[in-house]
Amino acid sequence: MDNLSNKKILLVICGGISAYKSLEIIRGLKKRKVQIKTILTKSAKEFVTPLSVSSLSQEKVYDDIFNIENESEMDHISLSRWADLILVAPATANTISKLSSGLSDDLASTVILASDKEVYLSPAMNVRMWEHPSTKDNLQKLKNYGYKIIGPEIGDMACGEFGKGKMTEPDEIIKEVEIYFNNKVKNKKYKALVTAGPTREYIDPVRFITNKSSGKQGYEIAKSFRDNGFETTLISGETNLDPVTGVNFIKVDTAQEMFNETINNLPSDVAVFTAAVADYKIKNYQNEKIKKKENLNLVLEKNIDILSNISKHNSLRPKLTIGFAAETNDLVKHSLKKLEEKNCDWIIANDVSDKSIGFDSSENQVTIFYNNKKNETLNKMSKSLIAKEIVNRVITKLN
Repeated sequence: MDNLSNKKILLVICGGISAYKSLEIIRGLKKRKVQIKTILTKSAKEFVTPLSVSSLSQEKVYDDIFNIENESEMDHISLSRWADLILVAPATANTISKLSSGLSDDLASTVILASDKEVYLSPAMNVRMWEHPSTKDNLQKLKNYGYKIIGPEIGDMACGEFGKGKMTEPDEIIKEVEIYFNNKVKNKKYKALVTAGPTREYIDPVRFITNKSSGKQGYEIAKSFRDNGFETTLISGETNLDPVTGVNFIKVDTAQEMFNETINNLPSDVAVFTAAVADYKIKNYQNEKIKKKENLNLVLEKNIDILSNISKHNSLRPKLTIGFAAETNDLVKHSLKKLEEKNCDWIIANDVSDKSIGFDSSENQVTIFYNNKKNETLNKMSKSLIAKEIVNRVITKLN
């Protein structure tokens, strides 16, 4: 079965000599029964005509955010919601620069900024432009946002020079897009469970102890599993984040509730325990609000260890059990100890004493400790991209 059939792809064509290759991309996608819509930037119309694009795609061409007829339909929103994937080919240095800066001064950049779908860029430019530090910085920024880059290739250019910057051939671009959708179909056989956020342990009806956690990394991992076709369950403590759509989202409060819901949603092929579960709970919970006193002594007792219980469970243990470790010192020592004691397959650790990557930050840097090979560090990048890197490794392991 062709996994591109009936997929919805939005092709953004930018202004460069390689724009003529976009016609071959349209032709190739149509042969695979893809539903395709196109956006032409103003400069792209200097290289290919709307009539040519419309004739091949059999759809109207979108080109102007200020077109009264089009914008009555709010195209920059409707197109971003319609597409399963956005492909920018060719992606010029100018467009790459705009996207990395969050500019939205035309229909193409506005649609991409308004979208939460996978974005693929196929760069095409002169070799010197490709090698310029600003282009490298812009591309790295986009990679950190989660954009996928196809190419460019080394070869002869229209300007007469030779080097890297030539747009990847249409068939190869289509292959990359096909791999993305193939993986989504292939991974539908897998189930993933993710825990995220903090748990609360109540002292009385209005007071509780908790751990610091934004839940951001766990939510991004759940999104990445979902986007890769996994049947995904996300069990979350209280956070300020919106519920993740397209997954089985379960809200809990205490560690015991999180444990119960975890058991209820097993077995799964992979479980990633990112939640900051309170290590202790109140021994003597008070049913009524405790009145203010000069001193208040609380007796704590050890809480249920969700990760350890699941990883040592004979029948419910996932094929791949992954724990998270938030450390402030001796990261390697503590992580290796946790890997052994918890009976995990992997421990993913970060140094939360570094405020640029801890808790509420949108970025992270982690080290993955494997039970059967050398540990691996993922350098500082967005939590979204960290999630994608982790899920890619999970997919490789499961397959």
